[in-house]
Amino acid sequence: MDFEVIGTIADVEVIAIGRSIRDLPRLRRVYGAGRWRKIKGTATVRLADGLMYRAELHWYEAHGIGKCEMKIKRFLT
Repeated sequence: MDFEVIGTIADVEVIAIGRSIRDLPRLRRVYGAGRWRKIKGTATVRLADGLMYRAELHWYEAHGIGKCEMKIKRFLT
């Protein structure tokens, strides 16, 4: 799903760090070694069709690599 984050991401919370991330071997293989974290937050997003929603986002992040694989987990009311 293609989308664009509008504004800032709020209510940022770390879900998992290091070995507690299920996809850690794949992340290291694709993006490289780092202190990987799985993070969630909320933001306003604009979908490819132009509609705007408030959504919960999940992504992976590592120092020196940045945010990777951001996805919409659910839409908020």
